[in-house]
Amino acid sequence: MREGEIWNLYRRSNPGASEHQAWAFCGGGPLADKLADLVVRGIKTATSSAHPLYVIEGEPLPSPGDLCVILRDDGEAACIIRITDVRVCRFRDVGDEHAFREGEGDRSLRYWRQVHQEFFAAELAEHGIPFGEDMMVVCETFQVEFLPGNDP
Repeated sequence: MREGEIWNLYRRSNPGASEHQAWAFCGGGPLADKLADLVVRGIKTATSSAHPLYVIEGEPLPSPGDLCVILRDDGEAACIIRITDVRVCRFRDVGDEHAFREGEGDRSLRYWRQVHQEFFAAELAEHGIPFGEDMMVVCETFQVEFLPGNDP
């Protein structure tokens, strides 16, 4: 099911929903599919991104209530999520609870820091920005709002 199809199904029972975003975790690739599956299974209920990229790209920060179609690498829609909380903090200040909610690896803060430092460093390097533990991170929590096949 493509983005437009899942959105139209969602709007049948939520006609007031007018706006949404659509994106794949990590910008796509095999990891995007793995993370989308964690969301669908109810394991992943949080994500994080490098704040400097919002500034560089002139993108607004996500807000509680935002609806997002989560895409797989092939462009198929996995689900729709609703953002429930957004917090901006230093990389070094991301805590155990957020790491656990991200649902990746062993769900520890140590694992979260390792994989996110590598990921953020690579993303920032594309823009000539060095990674540092004082870098600001956008931490989002969300809930699954709609799964294909669970529509009325």
